[in-house]
Amino acid sequence: MKASLLSLILLVSISSVAQRDYWQQRVEYAMEIQFNSSTHRFAGNQKLNYYNNSPDTLTKVYYHLYFNAFQPGSMMDVRSRNLPDPDRRVIDRISKLKDDEIGYQHILSLKQDGKEVTYKVNGTILEVTLPKAILPKTKTTFDLQFEAQVPIQIRRSGRNNREGISYSMTQWYPKLAEYDFQGWHANQYVAREFHGVWGDFDVKITIDPKFVIGGTGALQNPDQIGHGYETSKANLKRPTSGDLTWHFKAANVIDFAWAADPDYTHDRLKVPDGPELHFFYQKNEKTVETWKKTEEYTVKVFEYLNEHFGKYPFDRYSVIQGGDGGMEYPMCTLILGEGSLAGVSGTMAHEVAHSWYQMTLASNEGLHAWMDEGFTDFASDEAMSSILETPSNHQGSYNSYFSLVASGLQEPANQHADHFNTNRAYGTMAYSMGAVFLEQLKYIVGEKNFYLGMKRYYNTW
Repeated sequence: MKASLLSLILLVSISSVAQRDYWQQRVEYAMEIQFNSSTHRFAGNQKLNYYNNSPDTLTKVYYHLYFNAFQPGSMMDVRSRNLPDPDRRVIDRISKLKDDEIGYQHILSLKQDGKEVTYKVNGTILEVTLPKAILPKTKTTFDLQFEAQVPIQIRRSGRNNREGISYSMTQWYPKLAEYDFQGWHANQYVAREFHGVWGDFDVKITIDPKFVIGGTGALQNPDQIGHGYETSKANLKRPTSGDLTWHFKAANVIDFAWAADPDYTHDRLKVPDGPELHFFYQKNEKTVETWKKTEEYTVKVFEYLNEHFGKYPFDRYSVIQGGDGGMEYPMCTLILGEGSLAGVSGTMAHEVAHSWYQMTLASNEGLHAWMDEGFTDFASDEAMSSILETPSNHQGSYNSYFSLVASGLQEPANQHADHFNTNRAYGTMAYSMGAVFLEQLKYIVGEKNFYLGMKRYYNTW
């Protein structure tokens, strides 16, 4: 017993010690897309500056083409139809998509420093053979043209979700895979976790003027598109004809996500000594009361997490109605909006807490999901328990873990999220076991030392 407890403490201690030769890659994206809401397709131009800060010479690079997962016969489709407990949002729905309902990302042209490259597409991965190797400590530029079709909403990305939100634009662009000390992380997309490269995004989205957009980053041209993001005027007059171009920028993030709907209400609140909060939702009888209360809770969640787990480093955050449940992205989340107050606010708190353990620390959640989902579950439960003045003993996480052990389906927590044999084992080991681990650690070292340690872990990385 004593040895196992010491090993738990040692694991967290090791994670807070910086590596002497640590390095990470860097990206700079500039993207422009022309969006056709009649066909649900868009054409895009992407310029990517890629900095090889590694000690390695790279002869290939890999991109993620996430939309390709939403096609009959994809790995996500086949895996879902063969799991003993498939996600009820997916099941066999991908296999039934028609040609005008699938998702895809087609590469039309790709050049490295002006020279054509050789590439091949394998499911959701684009493998690129470089005409010029990228030497250590050098930069190269990729120019990419692509076209894409937004799939029917099934999982995270898509159009026309069950609450009537037009577009949940996540994993929507060809995204360079991460390269680190373990090599390339070019995993097929099967609906689980993500890993990304740190960098800057400059994104221009041209779309029908009826849509309101919320997402990652800061809007650069609120006056031009007639939307009062950054102005004191609550309702600027919006153009009614001709497509509008929304221009966003975000610095030092690992991804860029957005959502669009013609019926979004846009509210704003300010966290004391913290970020400006933006809320995008359809105001109706199913949301009007729960969202206003959730907005108040969001401010308090940020305050609690800033105090106990480290300060949120960005100047804004958006909570957006969209998606198929709740999913975190840099500086924003997409959540379903028509549930109970407990459901909507609880989902909000979990996704907000991801801004500490995925969007700021950005450890590889594919390999160490328990250090992202589990730590997030723990922090959000602590925050909401404080706000609602209810006991925070993480009993739900304990119950889930004990139930999994009793079922005989337990698997190791520290394996790749895609490799679990059941969704139940993945969910319990990633979410519940991570939270139980921290609650046990807090008991061992004491509450004061625990929160000091969590802040040190956060601030170090």
